[in-house]
Amino acid sequence: MQNRYTPREMLETLVRMPTVSRDSNLALVDFVDDYLAAHGVTAHRVDSACGTKANLYATLGPAVAGGVVLSGHTDVVPVDQQAWSSDPFRVDERGGRLYGRGTADMKAFIAIALALVPEMHGLRLPIHLALSYDEEVGCLGAPYLIEALLRNVPRPAAVIVGEPTSMRVVTAHKSMFIFETHVRGYETHSSMQDQGVPAIMYAARLINWLGERQRENRARARSDCAFAPAYSTLHCGLIQGGTAQNITSRDCRFVTDIRTLPDEDPLDYFRALERFAREELEPEMRAIHPETGIDFRIRAAVPGFFAKDTDPAVELVKQLTGQNATEVVAYGAEAGQFHAAGLSVVVCGPGSIEQAHQPDEYISLEQFEAGTAFLRRLIDRLSA
Repeated sequence: MQNRYTPREMLETLVRMPTVSRDSNLALVDFVDDYLAAHGVTAHRVDSACGTKANLYATLGPAVAGGVVLSGHTDVVPVDQQAWSSDPFRVDERGGRLYGRGTADMKAFIAIALALVPEMHGLRLPIHLALSYDEEVGCLGAPYLIEALLRNVPRPAAVIVGEPTSMRVVTAHKSMFIFETHVRGYETHSSMQDQGVPAIMYAARLINWLGERQRENRARARSDCAFAPAYSTLHCGLIQGGTAQNITSRDCRFVTDIRTLPDEDPLDYFRALERFAREELEPEMRAIHPETGIDFRIRAAVPGFFAKDTDPAVELVKQLTGQNATEVVAYGAEAGQFHAAGLSVVVCGPGSIEQAHQPDEYISLEQFEAGTAFLRRLIDRLSA
């Protein structure tokens, strides 16, 4: 096995592994495990319950407190139905950009960290690599990874989550609460509406409730709020149901994500929606047929994140980047989970979030080089 890679070679290697969240990431984890072993570093796995995925963490340098965690997720979003100009699972350089699924979100950060492992031999304080699974479907792997880290490594002083921020210092993100709603209706011919319970029509009333709450939030958005959008959002992104246009639908399922500002709790919205379903919709439905109803299933709950400019992780990254200003982002990330565990956290990584999840996703060579320089400065800082 090759044991030395340039950052570019490492990125090409990782992108060739199609670690879409619905599939296994074990090929990538096996590769990283073997690569670190070739450098005398022992990696530790935290397997998923299904056994087809795993988190991985490893410590480089001395096993002492005060180190820095470099956090990244190994999974990427699908490329289905997207119009790519090149093979999404091969890095293609065009016009000063490196195209490929995960180049921005967020295999570049992982690739740079791994490629620089041979430069970490003189560390005075440790660097802990922390690679997770299933971030893209609700940050599902990170809680188990964080638990293992806190149990098995000396307490780190800072966590750097390498999401693509264009190397700007990010100190806050919104929460992310994802749930599925299943409306169980009753089928009749569509001309007999009084005898049927159309699941899609009732689902539409629930979705409209979500939309009304979002419109209310937008109307009272604060002008001094740094988030964009400057309010909590309630979004339905997936829906399916029905058999034919002339049959009252038996089933309708839809998926919602609620993203709240750090001072709001998404559960407040969820519970209010559930009350609307239980107190208003279900009585109407069951008056027609008793076996109808509305079921909710929570898929993921990722806490929001907010750090002070004086927090150790923030001060460290501001010094390494030479920046005084900080920013906030609307997307959710694993930073909230690290922060909830009591760790000092900051988000900073190469690439733009605007490219994430897009067809022809890319990272600019300039950003890739900036990320490499940033991690080299961190290594120097922890080696002095």
